[in-house]
Amino acid sequence: MVAGHLRVMTTVLVLGENTFPFHEIEGKADYFESILADHDVTVTTDRDALTGEYDVLVDYLTDSALTDEQLDALLTHVAEGGGYVGVHCASDLTSTASDDPDEVLDHREEPFPELRELVGGHFLTHPEDSEFGVDIVGDHPVVAGVDDFSVFDEPYQVEVDEDITVLARMDHPDLEDYPVVWTNESEGRVAYISLGHTDEAFESDAFGQLLRNAVAWAADES
Repeated sequence: MVAGHLRVMTTVLVLGENTFPFHEIEGKADYFESILADHDVTVTTDRDALTGEYDVLVDYLTDSALTDEQLDALLTHVAEGGGYVGVHCASDLTSTASDDPDEVLDHREEPFPELRELVGGHFLTHPEDSEFGVDIVGDHPVVAGVDDFSVFDEPYQVEVDEDITVLARMDHPDLEDYPVVWTNESEGRVAYISLGHTDEAFESDAFGQLLRNAVAWAADES
């Protein structure tokens, strides 16, 4: 963001959790901070941070259960022009932490409705981690400077709304060409990237560029 001749650094809130060993934000915090080094980044597990001040939320939650106050703050943030970038598990809108100590996950029958509308799609299932291609299929600032690439990651099978703008699709030998990157501009400056499970994905130049692009676009930087 630019104010007169003074460049004001975009504030980015990266929200995750350490509830699940397969999506611990603790193990990904350094990656987020490095990729978004040109921004003022706060990585936290405190969901009450949603009620604070920030320009862009980067959502890396698996269990998306929020209090009414937290959810209202998030939706108001986007409605008033703030940015939202969902990464990987942010589209898993049916998994919640289990109350049973012998179980890791519980599952809702339906996605959290307000978040499902915000994201414009949700995670269904996935096979094991594998190498697959990502084909750029749109012309948009979120995919600027990114060519088709391959990545070793967890391939997310997703269901999406018809009115999202799909910018990249999966090229996997055993799966359909599921959307990998999209925007949901009917809701605001909302972008989603389904990659981001493995360290290999975070170390991919293409993923880093997509994340930087998405945050810059969501922040309405010029």
